[in-house]
Amino acid sequence: MGEDGNTSIFNISYTNFFLVGFPGLQEWRPLLVLPITFLYVSIICANALVIHTVVAQRNLHQPMYVLIALLLAVNICAATAVMPKMLEGFVHYANPISLHGCLAQMFFIYFTILLDYNLLLAMALDRYVAICHPLRYTDLMTSRLLGLLAILALTRSLGVAVPLVVLTAQAQFCRTGVIQHFTCEYIALLSIACGDLIFNNRLGLVMRLVTVTFDLTLLGTSYTRIIYAAFQISSGGARAKALHTCGSHLLVILTIYLSGLSTSIVFRVARTVSQDVQNLLSAIYLLLPGALNPIIYGVRTKEIRQHVEKLLCGKESAQNVREKPKRLQNMRVERKLPG
Repeated sequence: MGEDGNTSIFNISYTNFFLVGFPGLQEWRPLLVLPITFLYVSIICANALVIHTVVAQRNLHQPMYVLIALLLAVNICAATAVMPKMLEGFVHYANPISLHGCLAQMFFIYFTILLDYNLLLAMALDRYVAICHPLRYTDLMTSRLLGLLAILALTRSLGVAVPLVVLTAQAQFCRTGVIQHFTCEYIALLSIACGDLIFNNRLGLVMRLVTVTFDLTLLGTSYTRIIYAAFQISSGGARAKALHTCGSHLLVILTIYLSGLSTSIVFRVARTVSQDVQNLLSAIYLLLPGALNPIIYGVRTKEIRQHVEKLLCGKESAQNVREKPKRLQNMRVERKLPG
């Protein structure tokens, strides 16, 4: 062995690995296949239902709903990048994966996570304009601006995900070919790498801190001004609607950032935490947004909820039924008025 206590002197670098997620649950792994499959199918169906609702209903073709649909589409991509290989790992104890497959999975994981962050920023901008500058909303939040925001989101996501993957590809994996994780996360791969990894560790930490700090600063500033402006609205109904909409976005933000923060802290600080607990926190971080976001937006967003109820029940929602007599009465009055 070399002086650093690893086998790098033999120039051994594994190019094929075995993913062993939740090693302490070996006896229970087959029993987890069904609930995990159900969770995956539920994530796909719930997100797809809300996306279909936004696309099919012309009155939902507005920036806020388009951004929600994009966020849920990213949730589907994120779950698909993780869960099929995760399910395969529950069927086979040692789940084989090549280095190129591992790097591809890592790229899609971090690319979709960063897209989540960027779309939340775009949604904060949309709500800021809608509540703080309502008279200029249609002039400012145009399809051109949405396209520009989408390009910026893609560029920023690639700018973080690609360097992480390239840097990881240059590492030597000489410690073992077994990854004690259900997916190819950056820290999981670094744990089996050898050589000087100080730069790799610092780069990953700096990128996370800079990204999260920058995003939370913008989000905090934006929603502080939004909430302040909402309380200045004279109409109680309009004020309640503005706060309710912002509450949905804040729930999603807390879900994504708090789960990511807890995972990062455990990985880097709590070394005594078992591998199974670390993997569980990672699973929550990666899958919880996809499971909760369609529920939050589908239930708390009135316009989406009404159309989903109509689609699922095959009839008008209770709110529409209550409002229908008023609409009919208004139509009769309009017909009596002179043209």
